[in-house]
Amino acid sequence: MRIVAIIPARGGSKGIPGKNIKTFCGKPLISYIINSALNVRDIERVMVSTEDEEIAEVVKKYGAEVIKRPESLAKDEVPTLPVLQHAVKYLEENENYIPDVIVLLYATSPLLKANRISEAIEFLKEKNFDSVMSVVEDKGHFWIENNSKYKRLYPKVLKNRQYTEPLFRENGAIYVCKRNLLMERGEIVGGKVGFLKMRREETIDIDEPLDFEIAEFLMRRQINEKN
Repeated sequence: MRIVAIIPARGGSKGIPGKNIKTFCGKPLISYIINSALNVRDIERVMVSTEDEEIAEVVKKYGAEVIKRPESLAKDEVPTLPVLQHAVKYLEENENYIPDVIVLLYATSPLLKANRISEAIEFLKEKNFDSVMSVVEDKGHFWIENNSKYKRLYPKVLKNRQYTEPLFRENGAIYVCKRNLLMERGEIVGGKVGFLKMRREETIDIDEPLDFEIAEFLMRRQINEKN
């Protein structure tokens, strides 16, 4: 089974300028997820899709391959789906490399460990899922705005926390899908879906400056615990 990891990393981040290669605990942010992916036995190739030459140079230094992304797919409003499809199409048409499974990872998850990526892949294979994504349990109370008013969305009936059925929230760390789902059905998550449940403290999705600071604190704590 051919398994490729694809890491989207465009150069135009506005929340944190230069985010993907910003120094994080002494190294470029993207280097951490590259290292995790390279240490997953089942992943044959680790690819980074980017339009940015500076990102491309950093990526090569840390052992990943680069797929040149067209500028049209590097705009703020472009979702991840066409970026992944472009990367897979590039591999198939230019290198005759046809993957069976695509692992979507993000530079913004530096705390993600290789063993969790391996678990997600094994989960897909063993259970014959079409896609697997990482989630965290959430027992919060949720409301929605409707015609300038607010109404309770979940739970409809209030219970003590220990008796509340949790919702499952994507944590943005790992997505694994079969090629046919991505390329023929145009979905990253779909078909028979599996959830890889993670603890909140296992990873953090860096989206704004405060996230960056929190992630650095957690990473330094992990490093100190090892030492």
